Amino acid sequence: MKTKRMNKKFNYLVILILVCSWQTNSSAQDLHFSQYFHSPLLVNPANTGFIPDGEYRVGMNYRTQWANIGNPYKTFSAFADGQVFGDRFENGWIGIGGALLRDVAGSGNLTSTRAFGSVAYHQAVGLGSLVSAGFNIGWTNKRIDFSKLTFDNQWNGKFFDIGAPSGEPFAANQVNYFSLQAGLNYAYYPNENTYLNVGFSASNINRPNESFFSPGLVDTRIPTRLTTFVNGSFRAGDAWIVNPNVYVSKMSTAWEVVGGVNGQRKLNEDGSTQLIMGAYYRVTDAIIPMVGFAQSGYRLTFSYDATASTLKNYNQTRGAYEVSIIKQGLIDKSRDLKCPAVRF
Repeated sequence: MKTKRMNKKFNYLVILILVCSWQTNSSAQDLHFSQYFHSPLLVNPANTGFIPDGEYRVGMNYRTQWANIGNPYKTFSAFADGQVFGDRFENGWIGIGGALLRDVAGSGNLTSTRAFGSVAYHQAVGLGSLVSAGFNIGWTNKRIDFSKLTFDNQWNGKFFDIGAPSGEPFAANQVNYFSLQAGLNYAYYPNENTYLNVGFSASNINRPNESFFSPGLVDTRIPTRLTTFVNGSFRAGDAWIVNPNVYVSKMSTAWEVVGGVNGQRKLNEDGSTQLIMGAYYRVTDAIIPMVGFAQSGYRLTFSYDATASTLKNYNQTRGAYEVSIIKQGLIDKSRDLKCPAVRF
C-alpha cells in the first residue's frame, strides 16, 4: 500500500511539473519537430513561398513521443503555401500560406491547437542572392481535463478522492490568445552546385498571456522564442546532393540545438526518384536517424529520436517517432522555378 501511495505521489508530481511548464516562464519549449526542415512555416514565416522545386507546397507532419512512459505526446501539423504575384515584381514574388497544429500530452489531455496565416516577400539581389522577410498571425487554444488529474489535497490517507476539492486556484480549463511571429532569410547561390541559406525568426513577439490559474499569481506571459538556422546544399558527384543543416532555438532559459546532415541519392536518370538518408543530433537529448523516399514532387521521410539523455534510464532510449510527407510542384509547368536550389 505504501508503494502504491508513493507511486501516486510521484505521478502527481510529474503531472504538476508538466502543467506548470506550460503555464510559467520555465524551460518549456513551444511545439516543434525533429524534422524542422519539413515544417518550414513553423520555423520561420519568411519560408512562406520559399519553395525549391515548385510554386506550391502542401505537407503534413506527425510525431508521437514517450509512448512507453505514461500517455504519449502526440503532435500533428498540416500546412500549405504558394507563390503569387511573380509577374508583378522584378525578380521578386510574394508567398502566402497557413498551417494548423495540434498537440495532446499527458494524463490530463493537455491539448494545444494553433492556426495561423503567413505572408512573405522574396527579392533577388544581384546574381546570386535572395532576401526574404515574412510574418504570421496565429490563434491558439489550450485546454486541459482536470477531472483526469488528482491532487495532493484529494489524498485522504488511503486513496485519492476525486470528489474532494483540489485546493488549486484554477480559473478555467481553457485559454485562447493571438500571437505574432516575424522572420528574415538570406540565400546565397554562387553556382549550380552550391547553395547556402541562413534565417532568423522571433515568435510570441507580443508576449500573450497563457494560464489556467487566477490572474496575478505568476507572470503568465509567454516568453519570446528566438530561432535561427543555417542550411547548405552541395552536389557531390553526379548521384548525390548533400544537405548539412543546424537549427538553434531559445525560449526563456530553454535551448534546443539540432545539427546533422541528410543526403539525396538519385535513383533514375533525371533525379525525379531519390533515396533520402540522414542523421541528426539534438544536443544532450537524442540521436535522430532519418530515411525517406522522393518521387515526382512527393517526399516521404521517417525519423526516430533515440534518447541520449538520462531519460533513457526510464524509456529504454525510446523517444519519438516522426513522419513527414510533402508535395510540391508547378501549377503552370511552362514557368521557370523561382527559388534557388541545387538540383539533379
